[in-house]
Amino acid sequence: MVDAPHLSAPRRLTPPPNVTCCQLAVAGALALVALAGCGGKESRSGSGPIVEDPGPVHVHGLGINPRDRALFIATHTGLFRVAGGERTAKRVGDRRQDTMGFTVVGPDRFLGSGHPDLRDRLPAFLGLIESRDAGRRWKPISLLGKADFHVLESAGSRVVGFGSDFDSRRTQLLVSDDGGRSWSRRPAPDDLLDLATSPDDKDHFVAAGRQGLYSSTDGGKSWRQRGPDGGLLGWSSPGALYLAGLNGAVSRSEDGGGSWDQQGPIGGEPAAFLAEKDQLLVALHDGTIKQSRDGGVSWTVHSRPQPTRSGAPPG
Repeated sequence: MVDAPHLSAPRRLTPPPNVTCCQLAVAGALALVALAGCGGKESRSGSGPIVEDPGPVHVHGLGINPRDRALFIATHTGLFRVAGGERTAKRVGDRRQDTMGFTVVGPDRFLGSGHPDLRDRLPAFLGLIESRDAGRRWKPISLLGKADFHVLESAGSRVVGFGSDFDSRRTQLLVSDDGGRSWSRRPAPDDLLDLATSPDDKDHFVAAGRQGLYSSTDGGKSWRQRGPDGGLLGWSSPGALYLAGLNGAVSRSEDGGGSWDQQGPIGGEPAAFLAEKDQLLVALHDGTIKQSRDGGVSWTVHSRPQPTRSGAPPG
C-alpha cells in the first residue's frame, strides 16, 4: 500500500526547487497578465489593469454536475462552467489551477489533480484533491507533493489514477478503494492516455495507451491487449463503451472493448471526452466543445471559448 495520510485542510507550503514545466507555463501566464498593466487600461473600479481571459482552452477534462446538469471544463488555467441551455463558459472563481486529472463523483463534488495556481504556496504536484462546492474551493485528500494524475477515474469509493511520481518522475498506476485516502500500485500496460471502468463491474477496466487498447478484469492487476488504436474513452452503460480515436473517429463497443463499430467523425483531434447515457461530449484542442445525441454518429457545437476582459488577478 502507498501511505497517504488524510489532510483536512490545505497546507501552506513553499514549492520545491524543481518546479514543473506546467508551473512555469502558469507563471508565464500570470507574468503576461502583470505586463498587460504597463500602459494598459485601468478597470473602472481602479483595482488594476484590464486583461483578456481566453476562456477554456487547453482542456484536460469534462464533467457534468448531477445537481444542475451544468458542464464543467477543467483546463490548464482553471475550471470553467457552462450552464444548461447556454453556449458560453464562465470561469469558476479566480484561480488558474492546472487541473490535469478531473472527474465528477456526485452533486457539487469533484476530484482532481495537477498543479497549483502559483499564488497558492503549495507543492508542484497536488496529489488527489477534492471540491465539495462545485470547484470553488479544493482541499487535498492524499499524495500532496507526491503525485500528479493525468488520468483520473472514479466509481463509488474506487478511484483509479495514472500519472507521475514526484520523486522518481516515473509514471505509475494507483488504485484506491477508500475514496483516495490510501493506494495500491498496479502494473500499467502502457503510457496511458485514458481509462474507463465498467458501469456494472468496478474491476473491469479498459485503458487506452499510446500503443493500443488494453483490458483488465481484476482491477488492474493483469492486462490483455485488445486493439492497436488508442484514444480517449467513455463508458456510459454496460453495452456502450466509446472510443474517441486520435484521428477524430468515434467507435462504439457493446462487449467491453472486444469488438468495435465505427460511428462518425468529430471533426478534429479530441483533447477530452465524456460519455453519458443521453449524450457524448468532446473537447477539441482549440477549446471547442462538441455534442452528440445519437451515439457519436453526428456532432454539433455545444460551446466555444469566448475571451472576456476583467481586472487582473491579485498578485
